[in-house]
Amino acid sequence: MPSFNKSSARPTICATHHTIVHLVDGTYELFRHFYGQRRFNDGQDKPFGAVVGVLHTVVEMVEGGATHLGVATDHVIESFRNGLWPGYKTGQGIEPALLAQFHPLEEALAAMGVVIWPMIDFEADDALAAAAHKAAADERVEKVCIWTPDKDLAQCVQGTRVVQVDRKTKTIRDEAGVQEKFGVEPALIPDFLALVGDSADGYPGLEGIGRVSAARLLARFGPLERFPDDVLGRRHATALLFKTLATLRSDAPTFEDVDELRWMGATDSFAAFCEKVSEPRLLERATKAADKVVSYSQ
Repeated sequence: MPSFNKSSARPTICATHHTIVHLVDGTYELFRHFYGQRRFNDGQDKPFGAVVGVLHTVVEMVEGGATHLGVATDHVIESFRNGLWPGYKTGQGIEPALLAQFHPLEEALAAMGVVIWPMIDFEADDALAAAAHKAAADERVEKVCIWTPDKDLAQCVQGTRVVQVDRKTKTIRDEAGVQEKFGVEPALIPDFLALVGDSADGYPGLEGIGRVSAARLLARFGPLERFPDDVLGRRHATALLFKTLATLRSDAPTFEDVDELRWMGATDSFAAFCEKVSEPRLLERATKAADKVVSYSQ
């Protein structure tokens, strides 16, 4: 279970005798590091700067005790949802210096020995949802931590066993936290987003319905499918379409057995990558972390 030391910005992960699965939104992390570095590099973006930042974040998780982890990425921004709604998000507008690091991130993570799920027809969020669903179904798994602040993933939260972790705000959101933030239980997040919209994903929701009124409607009637015909009128079909966009898929390809997620150290090609990007400290950290993993398993 991740916890946050109030005196430090670094997350720590408490080891237990049971498996804790950590699922990371690689695309979000890439954006986070890219724009975080922008504040200090005067617009002189390093070709692999954000990639290196993500890798250091993953190593930090292992140093903190993470043993089982997987990273989901958007290999391309477009997905099956673009065929359902013409305004759904695309890769347009993404800065070339950032977009150029998408595929190198996947290659670097694989070289570091991290399980990576590059999504094409699905989105990274779908992979995180599918992986969380599989991990939570395994009785060997004590907890699943989904490392992303994306409100879409709130629908995957289950009690205190499947939680969201937000690095930026240093918060952990369980089912009670979802209810407090959105006014609805996790299962109703797709319905909630269908009503209020999601500007990041490119669908507007229904005009005149805000967060408070959406929560009240869902508390009264339940899922959109149960709404009486006169509540939304002709907009009901549109709301159901938006719900389809907001509903994450549990059938995205991820892993078959949770043991596949155990990190056992970097591959032989990782040293060459670290040399290529002039980041010897990254190799040193990964090597020390791998030595610790080996000592744990003995």
